[in-house]
Amino acid sequence: MRTIGTVVRGVRAPIIRQGDDIAQITADSVKAAWQEAGITPCDRDVVAVTESVVARAQGNYASVFDIAEDVRAKTGGGTVGVAFPILSRNRFSLLLRGIAAGCEKIVLLLSYPSDEVGNHLVSWDLLDEAGINPYSETLTLERFRRCFGSIVHPFTGVDYIDFYSELIRAEGCEVEVLFGNRVTTLLEYTDTVITCDIHTRMRSKRLLNAAGAKVVLGLDDLMTAPVNGSGYNETYGLLGSNKATEDSVKLFPRNCMEVAEKIACLLREASGKQIEAMVYGDGAFKDPVGKIWELADPVVSPGYTSGLVGTPNELKLKYLADNEFGALSGDELRSAIEERIRAKTGDSLVGNMVSEGTTPRRLTDLIGSLCDLTSGSGDKGTPIVYIQGYFDNYTNE
Repeated sequence: MRTIGTVVRGVRAPIIRQGDDIAQITADSVKAAWQEAGITPCDRDVVAVTESVVARAQGNYASVFDIAEDVRAKTGGGTVGVAFPILSRNRFSLLLRGIAAGCEKIVLLLSYPSDEVGNHLVSWDLLDEAGINPYSETLTLERFRRCFGSIVHPFTGVDYIDFYSELIRAEGCEVEVLFGNRVTTLLEYTDTVITCDIHTRMRSKRLLNAAGAKVVLGLDDLMTAPVNGSGYNETYGLLGSNKATEDSVKLFPRNCMEVAEKIACLLREASGKQIEAMVYGDGAFKDPVGKIWELADPVVSPGYTSGLVGTPNELKLKYLADNEFGALSGDELRSAIEERIRAKTGDSLVGNMVSEGTTPRRLTDLIGSLCDLTSGSGDKGTPIVYIQGYFDNYTNE
């Protein structure tokens, strides 16, 4: 019996620069890893490359000034409501500068007690002590400070209320800060709103439009086309962007399905095996201590080959061992479970007790999360991840 199951390896690559052929570099790096580590490629191995280096190779950048011009053109540049931004210097500070530079005044609506991805402005315990219901009450800055004082983020040490307010004023823009969870609150101040939430943006837009807003935009409606020759993303706009320099952001990459297909094609030709490939961003997982949900990108994977479509269709081994085969042990138990797995068909097991606990998440979300945890976001230098045995089960020798 084979004792090793899924194997995940971070693969080092050269420093990627604008204009590089990211698919060729990824394929060459993987082939070098095959040789160095004595890896034998197999059917359904998965190669994944982080969206960050794909965007860098594409030169998909936009400046604060480009964002400001786009905001001004699409909003009119007067008083603009900015709803539900996440609390992040990397993810949002430059976007806020660009929005502010394109407006005369911003009414900033911060969700509380936390932003969409779990960064807390205030704890639930403090809200309970103050007798405040965040689902029904909108707070002014004065009331928030009176109740809670100055609160700094436990990881960054930043008071995001002051930080965001100062960024806005530095662009010559007036700011008024509110705290609430009803996006339509902003229509009491302006009929023009940019809603900055990521995964709930469609609902926010629907509510604003139904309430009579004149202009409703999401981050996915900004930088959807080049401005002054800038980068852009026709699908996600500013969603998924990261700080690149003090005055520019790197946008989410474009044409990722084509990138994944090219990587897979190059590696299939080199190996003769059915290699799958994907581009991955933030993994979809939540930190149990900081309570931060990691998914600040609009999707985990913006591009992947067809073999990665779908969800796992797996049996729960511990259920089989404790129930159907509870009276068996040793080789007899192993043989019974193997036979049960081999008898599995392609029909979905969702709702079947024997698969209970095997959450039917999409393969691209599961594998992308695995890749994000493997590569990290620091100095590992492994923007490529090579996975073997992910699709194996207990019966594979």
